[in-house]
Amino acid sequence: MENWLDPQEVGNIIRAARRKAGLTQETLSGLAGINRTHLSAIENGKRLPTLEILFRLCSALKVNICDMIEEMKKYFTI
Repeated sequence: MENWLDPQEVGNIIRAARRKAGLTQETLSGLAGINRTHLSAIENGKRLPTLEILFRLCSALKVNICDMIEEMKKYFTI
């Protein structure tokens, strides 16, 4: 199945939000309840987060998920 979102750009957006929040991957992954290697794979564009994981990440980052999705929409292609 083809990705309609660029995994690298999604990862860049999440990494930027994490850095802006002043969190390490270890801290963010703990707050979001995911493995640090999973977060690393997302940030490095190797995996796209599921909707549930995206909700968890946004909650841990104290970022509105709608704002995060709006940013990601810039890289949405069909």
